Amino acid sequence: MITLVTGGSKCGKSWYAEKILEGFQGRKFYIAAMKPFGADALEAIERHRLLRSGKGFETIEKYTDIGELSLPPGCGVLVECIGNLCANEMFQGRTVQSCSEKILSGIKALTVNAAETVIVTNQVGADGVPYPEGTAEYISELGAINTGIAALADNVVECVYGIPVILKGGRPC
Repeated sequence: MITLVTGGSKCGKSWYAEKILEGFQGRKFYIAAMKPFGADALEAIERHRLLRSGKGFETIEKYTDIGELSLPPGCGVLVECIGNLCANEMFQGRTVQSCSEKILSGIKALTVNAAETVIVTNQVGADGVPYPEGTAEYISELGAINTGIAALADNVVECVYGIPVILKGGRPC
């Protein structure tokens, strides 16, 4: 089962994603993609650590190349978050295949062994504002990734002011 959780900034995505895996029996992995740089990032990382504390997650900090992970069969996986993963892949200073292709390939590889996969992403670029070239490319890549994951997913949920709105599938929790 694959569930994509999307929404705007600080709308309850992470809380809801963790809730989906709350009753999961078996090993649960939290793949953290936010690089710890700057005060804002460190604050967000600490907030997320506190959120998942005591919930049985094994944290794997993986900022790029998620397809390299080898997880045990039947596990639960929460990927937090595709927006960070996309930025890390795009702006790490080395030439790679299309960011969207690489991340979608990595997501598919993760789901092979996972019994339950929950993926958190962001909605960006819906404001209609023109952005500089690098930002516009990021928005385009993230949109392609989100579209690809939504096609793979059994469930797609948008969190709006802490309220989960089912866009595809059923209510996963």
